[in-house]
Amino acid sequence: MIITTSWLERLDHKWQAWRRLPWQERSLFLQALVLFPMIALALKLWGLQRVQTHLAKQFHDAAPVHSELFHCIAQTIYLVSRAGYYTPRWANCLKRSLILWYLLHRQGIETDLRIGVRRCNGEFQAHAWVEYQGSVLNDVPDVHELYAAFEEPISFKRLIPDRNEYPKQMIL
Repeated sequence: MIITTSWLERLDHKWQAWRRLPWQERSLFLQALVLFPMIALALKLWGLQRVQTHLAKQFHDAAPVHSELFHCIAQTIYLVSRAGYYTPRWANCLKRSLILWYLLHRQGIETDLRIGVRRCNGEFQAHAWVEYQGSVLNDVPDVHELYAAFEEPISFKRLIPDRNEYPKQMIL
């Protein structure tokens, strides 16, 4: 097997770029990279609602949002996108959006997972994206014009109500 110099140079360039990332960004990237095949399998086995409920239960108590909110959101979007690039088999819009939604929530950023549908050339199509306070994060800003979104966004608050709202016998 012959390995060309250009291939080695690209690999070295990627390794150097990886080493320059802060550890928090490396961690987010690795989480997204691992989550793509896991989410793909979980969706096949259990379906969207059960997977979302499980993810929401895992990290119910989100940390307070820090001062660099927009940088954090942009960096998470970028890292999930890059991880999706390296896992193209599993990286459709639903999985990308579900992972972004989950990782932002883990950082204390409440977002909504939106799902929309349309008919194109007689074919039913569905699409998923994430919104923060009504702004689209991981898609074109006018995605609402392309897909009819379900009325209720899917948010962690909807899946997991506040602990104070649970009946006493349900709190362990």
